Amino acid sequence: MTAPLTPPPPPHEPSPQGAWPPSPSGYLGVAPAPHDAVYGQDGPGMKTELREAAVVTVLVAVAGVLFGFLWEWLAPSVPLVGDVVNGGWVVYLKDTEGEQAIGVDGTFTLLALAFGAVSAGVVFAWRRRGGVPLVVALAVGGLLGSVVAWRLGVWLGPGSDVIAQAKAAGKGVTFSAPLELGAKGALLAWSLAGLLVHLGLTALFGPRDPEPYAQGPAPKDSYGAPLA
Repeated sequence: MTAPLTPPPPPHEPSPQGAWPPSPSGYLGVAPAPHDAVYGQDGPGMKTELREAAVVTVLVAVAGVLFGFLWEWLAPSVPLVGDVVNGGWVVYLKDTEGEQAIGVDGTFTLLALAFGAVSAGVVFAWRRRGGVPLVVALAVGGLLGSVVAWRLGVWLGPGSDVIAQAKAAGKGVTFSAPLELGAKGALLAWSLAGLLVHLGLTALFGPRDPEPYAQGPAPKDSYGAPLA
């Protein structure tokens, strides 16, 4: 008699510990971004961003009131003198070579640049992630604030009727000219400064997106040895 044949051993199956687990996102070594878990891939939502942009626009425009007070206070006065010629009043500059009118425009421009830088810094500190609606709000709010400051400063300054002021002051007496903004392009200084400062702060200190494909552990074969 012959001994029964021993059945062959079953084929070796790969160990489940050595298998490469699938990634939740469908790609090897890819993990969902942290901000996607909170806001999702589309951010906090367009409605929320538009509401925030509306708030920024209103607050920046309201800041133009302070801007107008400062401009009227800091701007140099342009001296005028009234005289009577052929029975009628005429008004002329006391100092024809003076640069007070240029100083009025320069004061407005410098204040606008300062307000633009400050508003951009405050908005960036409030919403570091930024977004197109916030940038547009800074530009629109800066323009509106400049217009508010311009009109308020003119209203707070000397009256626009220089003949009446000359008569009230008397012949040959110096009085101040109405506060005017000769360079209307200065109305854009606030918006431009806000955009540039916000862009610089975002580039230097803004949040960074994580790597889209993180490097995972090296794949291994069914025996646990790393693949070449």
